[in-house]
Amino acid sequence: MKPVLLALSFLSEEHCAQLSETFDLVYVPDAPQHQAAIAEHGSRVRVVLTIGSIGITPAQIDALPSLTLICALGAGYENIAVAHAKARGIVVANGAGTNDDCVADHAFGLLIAAVRGIPKLDTATRAGVWRTALPLPPNVSHKRFGIIGLGTIGKKIAQRALGFDLQVGYHNRSERTDVPYRYFGDVKSLAEWADFLVVATPGGPGTQHLVNAPVLDALGPRGYVVNIARGSVIDTAALALALREGRLAGAGLDVYESEPAPPAELLDLDTVVLTPHVGGWSPEAVQASVDRFVENARRHLAGESPVSPV
Repeated sequence: MKPVLLALSFLSEEHCAQLSETFDLVYVPDAPQHQAAIAEHGSRVRVVLTIGSIGITPAQIDALPSLTLICALGAGYENIAVAHAKARGIVVANGAGTNDDCVADHAFGLLIAAVRGIPKLDTATRAGVWRTALPLPPNVSHKRFGIIGLGTIGKKIAQRALGFDLQVGYHNRSERTDVPYRYFGDVKSLAEWADFLVVATPGGPGTQHLVNAPVLDALGPRGYVVNIARGSVIDTAALALALREGRLAGAGLDVYESEPAPPAELLDLDTVVLTPHVGGWSPEAVQASVDRFVENARRHLAGESPVSPV
């Protein structure tokens, strides 16, 4: 018999079919239906597939007595009760490394779109406005580029920054010895130095509103912030106020505190470029993430260690 897999996040029809080849798939992408599915199938579930923003709670874990493996489809796992799972002997794994390039590409797309005002220029062009009636958009190249969180994705973003002749600085929980970039011991100091600030740190309570009003003020009226990490890292109300008051030049956000609902405080601001948490989504990246899950699960069910344990 196939092991029962409970999938708590969105999957395409093709990926549901792929997973059904190996698993007895219980697919429940809508959060309001999670509890009912756990009540109906909980005794049989051996593997759970989720994402960091959805996670799985201690109570849900306890309602799955046969559970032996929890996997996050992407790299993030901030809402998975990891300690509780491990205390029960449940293995936790993620998809680290499967969508790094896609996220890093998207970060630069947001940065260029925000700094060069590409959405505004597109709207103006369609309305027949010529360049002489418009303000000059700034360069992206030859500026100071700060990264909050120099993990695998942060390092990919830094690599791309070098191609734009940007000076790279970063803040991390600790200084890295394997990179040549300038280290800053706190986020505010990094923001004071930087022209652009990119958020690539994990979510969760430890980074809640790490980018707040003092950090945005330190970045300044010519500064831009980009977030491809988790919406909780930026104080949305402080960001909206800084943009409205001209204390910050612009922002590019793939994630926000209100998601999946759009951030109401920012919708009327043409200094903000918004995308719907698609930074890690491409055919290549999603397929790699699903394939990683399948390999993590295969190894676990064979008594081996997963490729990317948490």
